[in-house]
Amino acid sequence: MNVQNWGIAVAAVVFKWGLLVLPAYAITVQEVRSPNGINAYLVEDHTTPVVAISFGFSGGSALDPVEKLGLSNLATSMLDEGAGDLDSFTFQSELEDYAISIRYNVDPDMTRGSLTTTSAHIERGIELTRLTLTQPRFDEEPLERIRRQILAFLANRLERPGYIASRALIKELYGDHPYSRSSDGTPSSIANITQADLLNWIKLRFARDRLIVGAAGDITPEKLGQAIDQLFGGLPESSGLNSLLPEADVSAEGQIVHVTKNLPQTIIYMGQPGIKREDTDWYAATVVDYVLGGGSFASRLMDEVREKRGLAYSVSSNLAPYDAGAIITAAVGTRTEQAGESLKIMRNEWDKMRKSGPTDDEVVDAKRYLTGAWPLRFTSTSSIANILLAVQRDNLGADYLDKRNDLVESVTAEDARRVANDLYDRDALTVVIVGPENVDE
Repeated sequence: MNVQNWGIAVAAVVFKWGLLVLPAYAITVQEVRSPNGINAYLVEDHTTPVVAISFGFSGGSALDPVEKLGLSNLATSMLDEGAGDLDSFTFQSELEDYAISIRYNVDPDMTRGSLTTTSAHIERGIELTRLTLTQPRFDEEPLERIRRQILAFLANRLERPGYIASRALIKELYGDHPYSRSSDGTPSSIANITQADLLNWIKLRFARDRLIVGAAGDITPEKLGQAIDQLFGGLPESSGLNSLLPEADVSAEGQIVHVTKNLPQTIIYMGQPGIKREDTDWYAATVVDYVLGGGSFASRLMDEVREKRGLAYSVSSNLAPYDAGAIITAAVGTRTEQAGESLKIMRNEWDKMRKSGPTDDEVVDAKRYLTGAWPLRFTSTSSIANILLAVQRDNLGADYLDKRNDLVESVTAEDARRVANDLYDRDALTVVIVGPENVDE
């Protein structure tokens, strides 16, 4: 058992509008290596009898075959619907009786799972989670029930203008790349997925060479080592799956796409090539994005579109650092007669950010918020376990919690303006408009 410790002191949260003092406490990240050589990050905390274990396997929905889109979505939805000798009803009853939560989800790059329960029931929780990884049943009744639920969800989503706009934008930005495919699947692809497809998915996706683990709560390093050996020791070392995707050639052509939809308002999504998480300018980019549209009511887009002109209730921007092709996006919903003005303002603010960047005061305010709000992410045992998973996913190191705020604070106004100039490009923006008519600025 190898254990290394890294600490972070969390004492106070400072906001633009005041000072919120939280109890001072230390979060210590321990690097744990199990007897069988499985690595994990742990934040040990015995103040409450709760344990959370989050885990992930590289490779997500972007690896689904074209004819089986939504396979990962359906598979992860089925994993707690019976495993081993326990059918769906019995399995769900045990989860309820023992206060155990087992959840799975998938994004284009990673498949994630989590176990949260009380320390009194951790052994049963580990055994049930192990069964979901190694012996899921995929019985016909729950399979058809979950399939119907997904099909109903898809039918509803396909009528939502925000979903239509986001899907159209992703397709325009990523072209033929796997990222352009729907992770939810389509009605026809979901209908085509068989039990054999799900069993094969399990064999390919769950292997120790693509595994990362984060844990928090009422568990010692020694107990965690034993737990993760029990959880993952039965998985193959490798399944032979290559989870690396080809690098995407994200569109920077600046086209405008109109999707005609009879709606009382118009939805606008826009995007361009972005910045990856491992880029040394990532923290400067987060500061710039906060100023432009990521800072909710503190952002330029919100100020110009909502506060000054009342054109929309909400407008925002976002950095999306996908492994094989990062993007920057922004979105707004507004009355159709005001859509042209909204789009013009958003594109103008994009251009102003490139040409002038954020002001010194905006950089100070952004850093104050980004560092001050950081402790609020550590609000529960499960949230801490999830953060530890993300830290490993992005190869940030066990000392990241210690140094993260220093990395944000190190961003200068000159850094932010340089990155804004390099990153933002109005002419590269792909714009998708969903509404009853096209929009002219």
